[in-house]
Amino acid sequence: MTDFFKGVAPVRFEGPSSTNPLAYRHYNKDELVLGKRMEDHIRPAVAYWHTFAWEGGDPFGGRTFARPWHDKGMDGARLKADIAFEFFDLLDIPFFCFHDVDVAPEGDSLAESNRNLRAITDIFARKMEKSRARLLWGTANLFANRRYMAGAATNPDPYVFAYAAGQVRTMLEITHELGGANYVLWGGREGYETLLNTNLKQEQDQAARFLSLVVEHARKIGYKGTLLIEPKPQEPTKHQYDYDVATVYGFLKTYGLEKDVKVNIEVGHAFLAGHSFEHELAVARSLGILGSVDANRNDLQSGWDTDQFPNNPGEMALAFYQILKNGGLGNGGFNFDAKVRRQSLDPADLLHGHIGGLDTLARGLKGAAAMLEDGTYDRVIEERYAGWKEKGAAAMLSGGRTLAQIADWVDADNINPQPKSGQQEYLENLVNRFV
Repeated sequence: MTDFFKGVAPVRFEGPSSTNPLAYRHYNKDELVLGKRMEDHIRPAVAYWHTFAWEGGDPFGGRTFARPWHDKGMDGARLKADIAFEFFDLLDIPFFCFHDVDVAPEGDSLAESNRNLRAITDIFARKMEKSRARLLWGTANLFANRRYMAGAATNPDPYVFAYAAGQVRTMLEITHELGGANYVLWGGREGYETLLNTNLKQEQDQAARFLSLVVEHARKIGYKGTLLIEPKPQEPTKHQYDYDVATVYGFLKTYGLEKDVKVNIEVGHAFLAGHSFEHELAVARSLGILGSVDANRNDLQSGWDTDQFPNNPGEMALAFYQILKNGGLGNGGFNFDAKVRRQSLDPADLLHGHIGGLDTLARGLKGAAAMLEDGTYDRVIEERYAGWKEKGAAAMLSGGRTLAQIADWVDADNINPQPKSGQQEYLENLVNRFV
């Protein structure tokens, strides 16, 4: 054991009346919600990059954290791994996620980087024998190194494409070896700064070929997990090809990949795309591509992706409503792609962020379950669209009537529909009853 979290007791559920700031008040992993354990609904994960790799910088200032593994090379990476698994066990959390460069320093070549990576993930494998923490998903960082300033899969330089493929091959194989439930392709710079130097069709063809290569290799090595794309708009480029769920689905459909890949949806990315988290989940559910989610939030007064821990149970209740309607997340889960603030310097702050986030998710889950059990919300929606079950309306939707026949029907029956209330205020009040 290290002394990074010295004196901190394991975090346990103590109930809503607890005044212990290092205890769960609402997240009770074994509580049954709709007949299923709370932990099995949420499947929460710690994000290695924000929790252990992030140094406390922002667009206007550099490192503020003084972690004992900083600037220590492979020795620091080994210490970071020790502390990470201590943290997973302290939180009693079942999953974690990581990029390749989060866990080991890059070398002077891809081969050296991969050797470093495997040295640390071998440590992960040994630690996972004693810890209950498992890998929710792995991914390769194809955006931080300057070689990726013009993208990875979409880069105009084919050698950058090839280098990225080398990174992904190793990380996909490691994810498979560690039993990772998913593999995520996060296109941090797959977009353009200006159309003046961009061939859109060429770059999208490249992105599709790259994704096809990943699908093919996953099948070749026998990987049974889910492949995911994480939609992300604008930041840091003007336009990104994976802007939102609908854009990603259009891309997948165009290249015949819609049955091979699902989406990992992040709250902050939904916000930057001009959507709500609920919207992106609903679109993914309707298209059959909802795979996993990243739990965080943005600061409404800041123009970048601030990645703060979730703290709005009402927002999460509406999110869980969509997830429960989807039948759950399957292989997916809730990854805390969130970081403490750059002034939150103490190790305990890392615990506070995750504890509050898990309590928020627990309240949202129970609120959504109560909405479903009550049934009023579902009935209001069903009644609003009930007219489409009538014979004439059903024929319009199924293709049983032409445009002319529909128009003739309106004339023959003297149809003159009147507007009906959408009941938004009532529904907002209704949802708040369950949070």
